[in-house]
Amino acid sequence: MKQLLFTLLIFCSSLGFSQMYNPVKWSTQVEKISDSEYKLISIATIEKGSHLYAQNIPEGGPIPTEFTYANKDKNYKLLGETEEEEGITVNDAVFEMEIKYFEDTAIFEQNIQLVNSIDKISGSVLFMACDDEKCTPPTDVELVFVLNESAKGVENNNNTPVEIDTNKTNELLYGMSSNDITKPISSCENEVANLSVASTNSSLWRIFVLGFLGGLLALLTPCVFPMIPLTVSFFTKNSNKNKGAGVSKALLYGFFIFAVYILLSVPFHLLDSVNPDILNEISTNIWLNIIFFLIFVFFAFSFFGYYELTLPSSWTTKTTQGENTGGFIGIFFMALTLAIVSFSCTGPILGSLLAGSLTADGGAWQLTAGMAGFGVSLGLPFALFAMFPNMMNALPKSGGWLNTTKVILGFLELALAFKFLSNADLVAHWNILKIEPFLILWIIIFAGLALYIFGKIKFPHDSPIKKLSFFRIAGGILVASFVIYLASGFRVNKETNTFTSLTLLSGLAPPVGYSFLYPNDCPNNLNCFKDLKEGLAHAKKVNKPVILDFTGLACVNCRKMEEHVWPDTTIDNYLRNDYVLISLYVDDKKELPEAEKIYVKRADGGTRKLENYGHKWAHFQTEFFQSNSQPYYVLLDANEKKILNTPVPYTPNKKEYAAFLECGLEVFNK
Repeated sequence: MKQLLFTLLIFCSSLGFSQMYNPVKWSTQVEKISDSEYKLISIATIEKGSHLYAQNIPEGGPIPTEFTYANKDKNYKLLGETEEEEGITVNDAVFEMEIKYFEDTAIFEQNIQLVNSIDKISGSVLFMACDDEKCTPPTDVELVFVLNESAKGVENNNNTPVEIDTNKTNELLYGMSSNDITKPISSCENEVANLSVASTNSSLWRIFVLGFLGGLLALLTPCVFPMIPLTVSFFTKNSNKNKGAGVSKALLYGFFIFAVYILLSVPFHLLDSVNPDILNEISTNIWLNIIFFLIFVFFAFSFFGYYELTLPSSWTTKTTQGENTGGFIGIFFMALTLAIVSFSCTGPILGSLLAGSLTADGGAWQLTAGMAGFGVSLGLPFALFAMFPNMMNALPKSGGWLNTTKVILGFLELALAFKFLSNADLVAHWNILKIEPFLILWIIIFAGLALYIFGKIKFPHDSPIKKLSFFRIAGGILVASFVIYLASGFRVNKETNTFTSLTLLSGLAPPVGYSFLYPNDCPNNLNCFKDLKEGLAHAKKVNKPVILDFTGLACVNCRKMEEHVWPDTTIDNYLRNDYVLISLYVDDKKELPEAEKIYVKRADGGTRKLENYGHKWAHFQTEFFQSNSQPYYVLLDANEKKILNTPVPYTPNKKEYAAFLECGLEVFNK
């Protein structure tokens, strides 16, 4: 409970302060001991009232300070451990242990011996800092130690580039300064001014509903469904003398189930507060997507019944012991026990929710919305049946249908697994899992599901099927129809010379232009530019306005816009004839030229080094337009660098998006 309260403290502080809490500034120095030996000195300057934790913290405490040094065995050797000052040792009331920390300043020293001649050493420090009200999440800061005086022009003692001139870096990267961008007041702007807020709110509600549906599916699994009557009976039978007390406890139990799943989203808010781009970085990381693919395949075969997924038994033992505490805390531990015991069924569903949120705009809040929906639908039945026990008579009896539900979920998990493999393929430009093999794999998976529902395929825990029920026949026909729908994706759209986009697969399947047979570089075979300077130069030449399309290779809503909004006749005409389309992919991992791998200032005041094109275009979007969501559309006059009207995010309403384009064209012509 102490660690839970500490986690809640970090969560509340990360959400409750609009300004970044960043109380520690790091600088570096180097002391030469001999021709081959140096002392690397890391200095932490700590704001008054805050403290930085030491390197050695007992297990179960806060995050200790930890130093890492790059290429340490190749170019140099570490001599001993990183040493630190004496600091302050206190008996911490929250963690109930002795903890060492530093105030004002802290100095850490590491001796090294060179193996090869080098000018500088790179490293990093992971740390946590707190004051009396709030804490930073675990934060990673780059450190650079300059050994050769001639290399000092590269970094200063704050381990960041020498005073970054934002205007110069922007001119180098984009051919213009952020000061060049101006926004006029347009008469037609009000038509689309509120789209951003409306889109964000609808997106959160949409993922809440998806989470709610996921919770309902979890209720229909053998890990959860049998526990409903048992748990409700526990509350009602133990409160015969006071039925109101039993109902209130059941309501509290349902609330705590909701709270447990909300808490699972806390770490992602902490990540989001450290770096607004980090969730996009996670969702488009090639190897992480491959890991997601493998995990989902693993989840699928657990649903098929070949093995069970369980959390460590010690977790269940500890939470069960907590139930004996009684009162609110005892009920909380009952809810936590349910979450742990039912993990084999809820884990894969939650994994789908997590992965889906990370690949969407506003990942942390969308994840919270999804977890809230999941928790509500999972906790609600326990509260309702405790209030109205007679309703339990309407519940179907447990039986083979519970395992059938679980196996069906296994097929869905297997299909979703290829979404993540597709993400990795797109971002890495492997050109392997294009639209044709993806559709074929999904056709095989759902054809297998149809055969299973009709009783032609068996799995380990299936009960014998004596007769196909109406629901099985109807379900099998529905899935078989979906297989035919998938096959229709191989129809060719003669207007765009691509395969036909399937509405239900937008964002799940690769873009239809990512094809072996009908490849095209731009959506719907439009003319587009993927370089900003080149696109702006062309727009000036032909005297047309620009539409900046901030998009992503693995962006779900971007695909929905390109495949189901842009093909509209009116919108297609605007994009094809009246605008110059510049598509900037914020998740493109292709490396930048060395001249453009430079440090830039973040919107939150920190710094970052641009390594690839995704970094470059993400920085351009946040620096010039103060937004980091995709898709994001900006209409621009290339000649005067004027924003023509209010930029918009994901806008699935065709009339609204057409009005947005028409408004920009009207302002440009005036």
